[in-house]
Amino acid sequence: MTNDSVSDDVATDAPEPPVTAARRRRASRAAGPASPVRESSTAATVETPAPVRVKVSRPVAPPPRRQPHRALVTAVGLGVCALAVAVLGVLTVVFGLQQREAEAAVSRDRLFVDTATQTVVNMFSYDQNTIDESVNRFVNGTSGPLRDMLSQGDNVENLKAIFRDTNASSEAVISGAALEKVDETAKNATVLVSARVTVTDLDGVNKPSQPYRLRIVVHEDDNGHMTGYDLKYPDGGN
Repeated sequence: MTNDSVSDDVATDAPEPPVTAARRRRASRAAGPASPVRESSTAATVETPAPVRVKVSRPVAPPPRRQPHRALVTAVGLGVCALAVAVLGVLTVVFGLQQREAEAAVSRDRLFVDTATQTVVNMFSYDQNTIDESVNRFVNGTSGPLRDMLSQGDNVENLKAIFRDTNASSEAVISGAALEKVDETAKNATVLVSARVTVTDLDGVNKPSQPYRLRIVVHEDDNGHMTGYDLKYPDGGN
């Protein structure tokens, strides 16, 4: 072994000197209040934030409506209008017919009464100068049993002779008349007639008027012509 090798071994085995940490220097300041902090001469610039635009979403629109069937709606509307017009027309016709029937019934009843009163006037009214015309008018306005009675024998001529023998004239005035009943099967109507008959002599003197109450039966033929069919005195009196 050489001396160099020994020297290296000795040097290697020798302990290393301890490493001392560097001592930290303690900060110190002079006694007294701390000096005020100087503001920086450079002013800080504060930027105003730009306005933020908020985008408002539009409301959601409802879904598109379903288009109606215009042709079908129009056809139904026209049909309803046509039906309403037809119903109105039918009702108008029905009401018109009912009104005509009611008016015809009232007119028919009035004609029954007028025929009965005219029969009484023709029977009691005459004038010495027109006896033939007066009696013939009365006879021509009769039918049925009344006409049969007048047509028997010389009843018409006898009636004219009686009127001439009175040497007077007679006038009948109707006091009242009322329809009693109507027989639609026989087409006969019974009318109650009240009249007053005044006889005037050749000198123009009026005798006291006489009241008469009669039940006149009026007949209507197939042509609507009415005649005096029969006459009766109610309760057996005049």
